[in-house]
Amino acid sequence: MHRSDTVLFVCSGNFYRSRFAEALFNFHALRRRLSWRAESRGFQPHLATEDLSHHTRAALELRNIPLALTRRKPARLEACDLRAAALTICLKEAEHRPRMVAGFPEWTDRVHYWHIHDIDVEPPGTALPELEQNVLDLVASLSAAPARALALEF
Repeated sequence: MHRSDTVLFVCSGNFYRSRFAEALFNFHALRRRLSWRAESRGFQPHLATEDLSHHTRAALELRNIPLALTRRKPARLEACDLRAAALTICLKEAEHRPRMVAGFPEWTDRVHYWHIHDIDVEPPGTALPELEQNVLDLVASLSAAPARALALEF
């Protein structure tokens, strides 16, 4: 894989939202035969209490999405991850923009921000379907647009 076909989903712990987005994206990208693949990372994966949130596991199983389409364990966001991705999406702007400013200031305005609440604010039954719609919209956009143009415009 090269830079032009990787989307990176970033959240706080890399065990709930970003992992759901990663598996969901990879599932639909494979079905559409896109060259794009997703990765996921977190700002503080050491705080994760599980390798994968039971909410994420249940939501993926409900959709018949193999767990193999997401990484095995939470991983910390590093500068090399940002450089390797053509498109980076932080899943909650209010939560993640300050962390980008603190840890990766040169990337703060080069990533995209969604507004998907974490479990302490919104239950998975609401947050994950909203995240799913965002991911499906992204996959549809990537299917319709040249990769480089979309990465620059999205």
